[in-house]
Amino acid sequence: MEVYFTFTADTKESLLNFYKVFNKGIKDFKRSFIPFLLTFFAFTPLLGCKAKEKPQSVVTKEPAIYTTENYSELKIDTTILVAFFKANPISDSIQHQVAQFYSWRTFQDAWLNSKGLSLAAINFYEQLQSDSQIFSDKSLSNNVLDSLFVLAMANEKRFLKQQKNVENLEILLTTTFFKYAEKVYSGATTNTRNLDWFIPRKKKSYLKLLDSLVSNNAENKIQEPVNEYYTRLKEKLRQYRNIQQSGGFTPIITDKKTISLGDSASYILSIKKHLALTGDLKANDNTAVFTDGLELAVKNFQHRMGLVENGRIDPPTIKELNETVDFRIKQIMVNLERLRWVPVEMEKDYLLVNIPEFRLHVFENHEQIWQTNVVVGKAARRTSIFKGNIATIVLNPYWGIPTRIVREEIIPKIKRNPNYLAQNNMEVINGNYRQKPGPNNALGKMKFLFPNNYSIYLHDTPSKSLFKENSRAFSHGCIRVENPKKLAFYLLRNNTDWPESRIEDVLNT
Repeated sequence: MEVYFTFTADTKESLLNFYKVFNKGIKDFKRSFIPFLLTFFAFTPLLGCKAKEKPQSVVTKEPAIYTTENYSELKIDTTILVAFFKANPISDSIQHQVAQFYSWRTFQDAWLNSKGLSLAAINFYEQLQSDSQIFSDKSLSNNVLDSLFVLAMANEKRFLKQQKNVENLEILLTTTFFKYAEKVYSGATTNTRNLDWFIPRKKKSYLKLLDSLVSNNAENKIQEPVNEYYTRLKEKLRQYRNIQQSGGFTPIITDKKTISLGDSASYILSIKKHLALTGDLKANDNTAVFTDGLELAVKNFQHRMGLVENGRIDPPTIKELNETVDFRIKQIMVNLERLRWVPVEMEKDYLLVNIPEFRLHVFENHEQIWQTNVVVGKAARRTSIFKGNIATIVLNPYWGIPTRIVREEIIPKIKRNPNYLAQNNMEVINGNYRQKPGPNNALGKMKFLFPNNYSIYLHDTPSKSLFKENSRAFSHGCIRVENPKKLAFYLLRNNTDWPESRIEDVLNT
């Protein structure tokens, strides 16, 4: 059984410095995409990157891997590649990939043939333009490429007679592809240790990706290294770009603390317009009356913002409504960056702890079957982000108190009260502090263990009242589960040695 943790909500200093925005995790879009805005992290630390490989020669000795499906009557000479590399500043890594790519396909053109531009070339260029617009990113823009592409589209027969232009367009498309693939797959941040991100990323072969893209029997569209969550959030980015271009959100100014169903106020018009733009309000009647439809829309908005879902326009709701569309776009961009790290395909059965949402979701056969509230680490001791396999369930556990907690909390309390250990059912064994099983044990009646480097696990708790709080960041980093018994029953449902009656018997001791 896999268990995942989503990202914490306070990583503004570490991630995407050029955005300079703090991120509230996925609170902004929980209702629309949960569990779509998820960033998963594994417990295995990343290894250091390999040094850049420098091309030893333009022609590699790799065998040709291409079939007749990739055949083009046009070919490119190695001297043309060398001249292009000298005339254009391109990294050694990309030079090597370009040279290897053409060597493997026996120097046949990839993007052009005797008829002109391939469908793959047209689709890839359109995707470049689309991404440039939606991400507001001109880093891959190339005026020469644009000019040559326009000429080729205008009159392909005439363009094919211009050998120099054909060669330049061919190589520009290939070099741009490798730049694009590097950007899409690697993302904007590579120093993941500063983020406490320890994710085993599968190494991608950009050569094979390009092979798939230019293959005649392929869909001829570059497949981004992403999952359905990224795709859905990217569509939301497109939606918010449109809102931005239409003028953004109208500021909501009011001196009233709260309004609710049945009330009237002039600024309700602005609220309805805002919620209609975001999709929370299905139909805008353009009246200044707080209707049933508006109440439902407000609850939907509050759910996405992680607010109390009371259906009223109160100060916290006004605050979130007054965040600018630029701010929301930056939030989406940060989360899209994180989603580049999510596995393209998830296991069919897994647990997902959505930290900003304070909930644990249980998935079976890719479908959510139930969920429960959790308490996560407070800001100073936020829950780490990783992925692991549940290995052990412990009933009536001891709590092995971490050294940091002993040093910072337990010892000062012992100094003030020499009887503190006895009063809290604690003991010291070989210098290690632990709390014995019992009704007041910090781990409650059970814990769920999975190998990780962060001493984090799921567990019960005697402090049940905290689950009623809207924001549930109170723990030392582990995950407190509101309904641990149901989770144990579920995980052991196929274990005949541990029927529910036996679990209950042990828990009652």
